[in-house]
Amino acid sequence: MSPNAHITSHRKPRRTATQSWVVRTGVAGGVLSTLAVAGAGSATAAEKPVESTVEMPALNAALATSIAQSAAATQQTSFDFQDRAQQDEATSKVEAAAKKAADEAERKAEAERKAAAAKEKREKEEARASRATERQSLSSKSAAQTSEDAATAASSSSKGSATGSTATLVSFLRAQVGKAYVMGSTGPSSYDCSGLVMAAYSQIGIDLPRVSQDQSTAGTQVSTSNLQVGDILYWGPAGSAYHVAVYIGGGKFIGAQNPSTGIVERDMSYSPPTGAVRVL
Repeated sequence: MSPNAHITSHRKPRRTATQSWVVRTGVAGGVLSTLAVAGAGSATAAEKPVESTVEMPALNAALATSIAQSAAATQQTSFDFQDRAQQDEATSKVEAAAKKAADEAERKAEAERKAAAAKEKREKEEARASRATERQSLSSKSAAQTSEDAATAASSSSKGSATGSTATLVSFLRAQVGKAYVMGSTGPSSYDCSGLVMAAYSQIGIDLPRVSQDQSTAGTQVSTSNLQVGDILYWGPAGSAYHVAVYIGGGKFIGAQNPSTGIVERDMSYSPPTGAVRVL
C-alpha cells in the first residue's frame, strides 16, 4: 500500500460549541426536533465513509443562528410582558391613590356639612329660647305697667285742664289710626312717625320739633316704668332716636309704624321703647 493512499475516516464529526449550548439551555421543541434530525444524519454519516466534511460547519452555523434568533425573540417577548405588567401595576396604584383621596375629601365635606347644620340648629334653638324669655319679661312688665297706668289715670282725673288736654290728644290720635304712613308727611291724610306726634300735640297748643331725634329730647326724660298718658315714647338713643309714638295709657301707644302697617294702636310689648319724655 502506498504511503499516500487515501484512508477512509469512520470518525463522527464533533459537535460545535453552539450545539452544546443549545442543548443545555433547553430551547423550544422545534429546536430539539432539529437536533434529532441532525443527530440522525450524523449517525448515517458514521456508517458510510466520509469523503468530505466541508459542508458540516456551514449547517451548524445556520442552526446556531436560527436558535439564537429564536431565543432573542423569546427573551424580547418576555421583556415586553414584564414592561406591560409594571405599567399596569403603576396605573392601578395611581387609580387607587386618587380614589382614596376623593373618598377622604368627601368624608371631610360631609363632616363639615353636618357641623354647619348642627350649629345652625343650635343657634335657632338659642334664639327661640331668648325670645321666649323676652316675652315672659315683657308680659311681667306689662302687668306692672297696667297697674301704674290705672293709678296715673286716677291721679290725672283730679287735674281738670290736664285731663282735658290728654283727652283731646288721645282722641285725635285714635282718629288717625288706619291712615297711611308716608315718609315726610305731616297729615292730614298720611303721616310719618314724627309728623303724627307733632300734629297731635299741635291740637293742644304745644309746638314740637319736626324730627324724631329732636322730639326725643323735647321734654323731661322719664322712666318707661313710670309713664303717663301723653308721654312721647322713642326708640334709639335720646337725641338720635329713629322712631317716636305717643303713650295713651293702658299699656298701649299710637304711632305711625311703617309703610306696611300705617298708623296703628299697639301694646307696649309689641315693641318696647328705649325711653320717654314728658311735655305735659
